[in-house]
Amino acid sequence: MSEQELIISELGHRGDGIAQTDNGPVYVAGALPGEKVRANVVNGRATEITIVTRSQDRVSPVCSHSEASGSCSMQHLAEKPYLEWKRDLVSRALKGSGIEAFVSEAVSATAGGRRRAVLTAGRAGRHVILGYHGKASHKLVDAAGCKALSPDIEKALPGLKQLAAKVLPKKGEMRVTVLATTSGLDVALDKADRNYDRMIAELSQKTIELDLARLSVNGEILLEVRAPVLDMDGIDVVPAPGGFTQATHAAEDALSRLVLDGVGKARTVADLFCGVGTFALRLARQANVHAVEGDAAAIAALDRALRRPQGLKKVTFERRDLFRRPLVREELEPFDAVVFDPPRAGAQAQAELLARSKVKTIVAVSCNPATFARDVRLLLDGGYTLQSVTPVDQFQYSPHIEVVAVLKRE
Repeated sequence: MSEQELIISELGHRGDGIAQTDNGPVYVAGALPGEKVRANVVNGRATEITIVTRSQDRVSPVCSHSEASGSCSMQHLAEKPYLEWKRDLVSRALKGSGIEAFVSEAVSATAGGRRRAVLTAGRAGRHVILGYHGKASHKLVDAAGCKALSPDIEKALPGLKQLAAKVLPKKGEMRVTVLATTSGLDVALDKADRNYDRMIAELSQKTIELDLARLSVNGEILLEVRAPVLDMDGIDVVPAPGGFTQATHAAEDALSRLVLDGVGKARTVADLFCGVGTFALRLARQANVHAVEGDAAAIAALDRALRRPQGLKKVTFERRDLFRRPLVREELEPFDAVVFDPPRAGAQAQAELLARSKVKTIVAVSCNPATFARDVRLLLDGGYTLQSVTPVDQFQYSPHIEVVAVLKRE
């Protein structure tokens, strides 16, 4: 270990500053390009860091948890260079797959804070902590005062901690998923004490005191005071407890606009990995849609939403594991356009079959630039051309980025 003076030349994909040295790159947590720092270096990582020269892009963090939290590591970077870094994450991923493409400016979609938060509850001695894991640590950081959350969730944190304490196992941690809906908070506790049924009366009473819409424990709905409703462009959807939704309203709107613009005037659209119908329901205002999803609870939520008259065009759906059974070429042929929005693992098997299809328009949505670039590469090799690439930032201050690409077969 030796103290060195380092010049930061760039930001890595996790937000660490990178200094190039004769012995290779050194990763400096919290440093920004152009800064000079002094630090001890151990195995390519800087410790005991002192900033000698500060970047003009450095700003004061908005949250007191900025140094401890592992979720919002980029609060010290001003907004314009921060969004440019997000854009660069996508450009680098594409270049890594041999794709030279123009990437649009990143769309900021964080207004209103995160309406969906996945928190962890654990014990610290006699106290209960509800929050996030710290940077590169199993230590929990309390979420109180978290500026990334929606005001409704932030305000409810003390009560949610009390709720979690009632069924928190003596050992281990519990996951607390909170979703802000139009009718109140939907709370799902997972990995709770197995004997939680002894606490049903207390949990129900606390649910009413906190004015929650719904409480679920280990997948069981204990009390639904009101159906937790999401408004998807005028259509009411009640998601499954703890189910996936876009983290912010702003991102859902931005992603949906990009998908609708990408599909254009297509009359028949397949929405693959459709979830609860975030895109399918909006697409159905202008096209016939076939929605495909592997998660039974998500498909059930979409089914319930479609049972009410909505003035939509024809919507069909099926539950199908698209990793194991992607749509084959013959099944893809009826569609003018295909939208796919897979989990972080991407949609390699489906992209391979799409690359052999005659579908005219493909809109690829992803939360992982690396697997996104791999899937786009497969489509380009199959004869598609890349029309646009747009990053969408919904996880403010974090290294995560959404991206939407439109591809056409001429």
